[in-house]
Amino acid sequence: MLTQLVPLFLLASAVYANTEKAIFLGPPTVNIPSAHPTLNDLHLDTLTPSNWAIRTHLEAQFPNISSPHGKATWLILDGLTEGQRYEVRVCWAATQPTAFEINTYELQIVFETPELISELSEYSWSRQPPENDSESQPKLDDNVRALDSERDASILFLQILAAADYYTMDEKLMSSVSPVYVDIILDPFFLNVLPRSLLPTVAYITAVAFASWFVARYISNRIRCAAAEANHGKKTQ
Repeated sequence: MLTQLVPLFLLASAVYANTEKAIFLGPPTVNIPSAHPTLNDLHLDTLTPSNWAIRTHLEAQFPNISSPHGKATWLILDGLTEGQRYEVRVCWAATQPTAFEINTYELQIVFETPELISELSEYSWSRQPPENDSESQPKLDDNVRALDSERDASILFLQILAAADYYTMDEKLMSSVSPVYVDIILDPFFLNVLPRSLLPTVAYITAVAFASWFVARYISNRIRCAAAEANHGKKTQ
């Protein structure tokens, strides 16, 4: 019976209309110093297993020589568990044709690669709030405070590249690409086998399958009993 449910599980994982995803393992823990500049000073959005989804607009652009895969957006994946399997998904509407590429990097790799650290620095500067603008200063939540404190953590940089994937006679749309409205989701795997978000679906399908089996067995027994009583009645006549 379980083998018959496998196609249903596969269909359940494909319900997102436009989805790009990447699967990775939580890296070894590293020491995150509290001395400035800290990760919080980068002003990047942060995803954790408890704060696992962000709905936002991502800047996109047409591919060119300097950016063949489109415009980069950077995030931080924090609170990971070493060796745990995770999935990051980017979901967007079909009305905004976009090609996404998702990459994860350990901190040391980014800091030691000139192209990556230059791209990260450029994106970080674009997100810095104006000086002396108290209203633009982000409120400190638990995730932000954690990025400012010294600790050992399994943490990654997440790079999302967005390239416009359309052609139109509208010169305005060709010269200026609109931001793409997306959901960015961090999904830990349960027992490193199944994404956590699919557990309710799997539980529902399993419950329906077992209930259907008991109902079918009950109906089958009732039919056999009715048939046996009918045969017995014919023999006694």
